[in-house]
Amino acid sequence: MLSWMAWTWPTALVFIGIFSAIGVLIALEIRHPGGDERKGVLGLTTTRGDRLFISLLGTSYIFLAWLGLIGMPLWGPLVLSIGWGFFCFRKV
Repeated sequence: MLSWMAWTWPTALVFIGIFSAIGVLIALEIRHPGGDERKGVLGLTTTRGDRLFISLLGTSYIFLAWLGLIGMPLWGPLVLSIGWGFFCFRKV
């Protein structure tokens, strides 16, 4: 199924997760319009989509820094990234 490109199942799962998160945000926006604006991580007024973008961008930097400084295994940056995501969405 994934032979048309040099994809692996973990890579496919990451993209499925990102597209699922976008789908959840679309459903939330339909159900509760307005974007749920509040003061975000960087002191900016952000919406749910902004916070998702900031958390995904931060996650990529966490993984790249971990790979550059420490290397494998990647369980450490996974835990840090999950914590970063919670911080981005729960920060008031």
